[in-house]
Amino acid sequence: MPVISVPHVFNEEDLYVDLRPSFGHSLFLKCEGFNFAGSIKLKAATEMVEAAEVDGRLTPGSVLVESSSGNLGVALSMIAASKGYRFLCVTDPRCNLSTRRLMEALGSEVHVIAEPDTNGGLLGARLAHVRALCASDDRYVWLNQYTNPGNWRAHYRTTAPAIARQFPRLDVLFVGAGTTGTLMGCARYFRECRRPVRIVAVDSVGSVTFGGAPGRRMIPGLGTSVPPPLLDESYVDDVVRVEEADTIRVCHRLARSGFLFGGSTGTVVSGATGWLGRHDGTELTAVAIAPDLGERYLDTIYQSNWLQALYGEDVLSADGLAAGSRYVA
Repeated sequence: MPVISVPHVFNEEDLYVDLRPSFGHSLFLKCEGFNFAGSIKLKAATEMVEAAEVDGRLTPGSVLVESSSGNLGVALSMIAASKGYRFLCVTDPRCNLSTRRLMEALGSEVHVIAEPDTNGGLLGARLAHVRALCASDDRYVWLNQYTNPGNWRAHYRTTAPAIARQFPRLDVLFVGAGTTGTLMGCARYFRECRRPVRIVAVDSVGSVTFGGAPGRRMIPGLGTSVPPPLLDESYVDDVVRVEEADTIRVCHRLARSGFLFGGSTGTVVSGATGWLGRHDGTELTAVAIAPDLGERYLDTIYQSNWLQALYGEDVLSADGLAAGSRYVA
């Protein structure tokens, strides 16, 4: 099992970072940002596209269309380009500019929806736009990551078994909740294998995934403004909600240790270290999933003007960075 405590470059997916030197908790971070598309979303994208081809929905004249905050859009852009499909990604202003440019460089079309839906927020507006496109032309094929079982099956078949092989005595697994595909795939796998693994979902404050009022969320990747249809809360043992300011602080603490990760990873690590601190996690074997790396966030969470405009000048104060993360039940 490759485990590192200093930054290296590996050309493989199953790379784990031991965060104990940086955060004082025994927590292994599974780094999914080293796969070819740069994020964990390549797994779900591959599963959904191949299933659509097998069942005849996706043919040579089809145009793939999907709503994405970024990483799935990049993964589908790569797959579409390699297979000769056109792809149209529907996103919103929270999508990082570098991510949008990457999709366009791969030949994809990107529609940015700026006005939120009255009830469903920006996600609801994106979904309405996708439905309108599909109604206008039957060449559009919507994979619909929010309801597609291929989303969670990809992680049931790949992500969870890989973790189980590396950590046969795993006690707790921390998974970020977006569409909940990764969460549900991993949770179903460990439940059906009868492994006594505690599944902790990590969500953003302001997300409605596990109930509560919607709030401002500026960091793409985790959280939703529309309850995710894939979610079955009976598979989840605990939920941690993380403030975006804590996400940012953890990302910068990781960067100062030599690891540049994306916003979703900052949220998951913040939630995981907070949970472990409250549950005496010193004797637990714990793993958290890091969906991507940080290069696509250089203009946002690693850019001081962006941070100060949204979160105030003290978001990266010495006291805040030293405090780490706070646990929000």
